[in-house]
Amino acid sequence: MTGLLKSQRRAPKSGKARSMVIFVHGYGADGADLLGLADPLAPHLPDTVFYSPNAPQPCTNNPFGFQWFPIPWLDGSSEEAARSGMAASVIELNAFIDAKLTEEGLEPEALALVGFSQGSMMSLHIAPRRDKAIAGVVAFSGRLLVPEALAAEAKVKPPVLILHGDADEVVPFEDMGRAGNALVAAGFETYGHVMKGTGHGIAPDGLQVALSFLKDKLPG
Repeated sequence: MTGLLKSQRRAPKSGKARSMVIFVHGYGADGADLLGLADPLAPHLPDTVFYSPNAPQPCTNNPFGFQWFPIPWLDGSSEEAARSGMAASVIELNAFIDAKLTEEGLEPEALALVGFSQGSMMSLHIAPRRDKAIAGVVAFSGRLLVPEALAAEAKVKPPVLILHGDADEVVPFEDMGRAGNALVAAGFETYGHVMKGTGHGIAPDGLQVALSFLKDKLPG
């Protein structure tokens, strides 16, 4: 581990954290890109503290942004660089999660990961492989990496909500079905929502479904 990820924090409206949401941003973005989602969510989750860390690696294609791992078809990197970059980021993100849970005095079952695009890929990969289950994963516009390994490698099975725009021009809409099928086959409590007419982004109806999921799964 090279050090704790840099992050912004939004305190709980109530003043006392009983749950936590960590936003996991997409390729080329930064933590601030998703932190704004706390604004519509916080009034309905008054006991939730929000964090939104920067990924640990400067983005190859965007020097002002960050990446969890390089993407060969986008930035010309090698498959080995993508694998090693992701392995390093898994360590970093897990360390960040553990540190923030300790700081806030919370248990894993009080945490939800909310990812977008590459951040969803990271969240879907990390959550099943942790020692203790978190409250849930919300994955916008992402993909389940190595779905064939999920059943064998999953230590825990937190509930998962996958959301995808059917007009996504970056991560194919078909990846939603592949992820859902693998999650269900591996025994995960799985929910899905199609954001109709939406490209690679988060539509208002998707955010509302995510809020309902978080209210249901987070304590308090």
